Amino acid sequence: MDFSPEGPMAIPLWVNGRAFLTVSDAFYDVTNPASGEAIRRVPLCGAAEAIEAVKAARGAQPVWAEMGLAARRVCLAKLADALDGYTGHFAKLLMQEIAIDEAVATAEVVAAVAALRGAGVGETGVFGLVVDALKPLSSVAEALAPALMAGATVVVKPSPRAPSAVFALCELSARADWPAGVLNLLQGDTAAIEGLCAAGIDRLVYRGNAPLGVQIGALADAAGTPYVMQAV
Repeated sequence: MDFSPEGPMAIPLWVNGRAFLTVSDAFYDVTNPASGEAIRRVPLCGAAEAIEAVKAARGAQPVWAEMGLAARRVCLAKLADALDGYTGHFAKLLMQEIAIDEAVATAEVVAAVAALRGAGVGETGVFGLVVDALKPLSSVAEALAPALMAGATVVVKPSPRAPSAVFALCELSARADWPAGVLNLLQGDTAAIEGLCAAGIDRLVYRGNAPLGVQIGALADAAGTPYVMQAV
């Protein structure tokens, strides 16, 4: 990856409990909607990176499941506490990447904390989660938390327009002593989603606006991957 001081900072992937660097020929420039300035960039990943991320999630799933419900709830609570402690930092990341003011950004973080603390029990397995840029942090937390409580592991593919808050959440999960591989992050666009499906996830979940969800559903259908769309 290009970390040239002349260009915007590249945000890596998060795989198996650590930042994961990859060589990519193509990047997406993350721009500040207020200024139009390119402030960050993400690699546009594909099949190779998706395989690594799904491999990490698949390897971690039995360990995470065997920890038991009470231990997983403690992990989510620790992550919620850490996120709560960095509310201002996460709000700033959101404000830099999507067109919202401080009050809305703070409410987005608060909603994510509440989702992590109040999760019910969903469906287990290894799944891919795609979110759009509408609510890039709370959408992840709301979709993740019930599955994680059930013993699932996940590869998140955020919108390339708003990737920073999700990456920072992955970093916090490591500080909260989560087992490596439970939460993974894949950067990119269509090729990354196709790579997730080809890598053998148990299901693909999308949370965001419905029109984009229809397009993502077509990718999942083409690969024969079970698909769930959660409109917001």
